[in-house]
Formats: sequence, C-alpha cells, structure tokens
Amino acid sequence: VQLQASGGGLVQPGGSLRLSCAASGSIFSIGTMGWYRQAPGKQRDLVAAISGGGSTNYAASVKGRFTISRDNAKNTVYLQMNSLKPEDTAVYYCNAYLAVSSGTWYDYWGQGTQVTVSS
Repeated sequence: VQLQASGGGLVQPGGSLRLSCAASGSIFSIGTMGWYRQAPGKQRDLVAAISGGGSTNYAASVKGRFTISRDNAKNTVYLQMNSLKPEDTAVYYCNAYLAVSSGTWYDYWGQGTQVTVSS
C-alpha cells in the first residue's frame, strides 16, 4: 500500500493550494484520512481529518480557511487551502487508517509535500 501526495509548492500570502493524496495497493477498506504538517523544529500536528462517513475535524488555526474532502471511489483525500499565511509553511503529510486485503488495519503515511507561503 502506498499513499502518494501531491500539490505542494510556493504561494504568496493570501493565495490558495490544493493538496491531493491517493492510496493504492491491496486495500480492503479505508477509515479516517487526514493531513498533518510539520514545520522545521516543531512536532507533527493534525491539520484536518475526515472519517469514512464524511465527518470532519480541523485544527483551530485552519478552521474556516482549509477544507478537507475525499473521493472514496478514487481512494483519495484532498485539502483545499485558502487564505494561506506564512505560518502555514510546513511539510504536509497525508495519513490513512486502512484495512489491507487480509482485513488487518494499519496506519499509513504519505511521503510529505512542501508548502511554502512567502512573498
């Protein structure tokens, strides 16, 4: 199983980016999917998560600016980031709690994608 993240880049303050993360491999079922971020010298923190049923949860710092969504047919989770601020600069990691073909559940991480907000 692999999680492939994409969509990061350099954007000016106030701009927007959309991150995508696709899960592939011998997947039986996917539960909660989410995005975390880690700035230099800081711990990895939850940005947003979405359950298999579509319930969402956001960090206070991004509520109202970021939107998480998922396409279950494509095993993909998205993060639409609007009104970006310099403090949003970090490496963003996608995460998925999923069951492989044997029925065992595991926690998987994507490779990370850099988001830099700077003028």
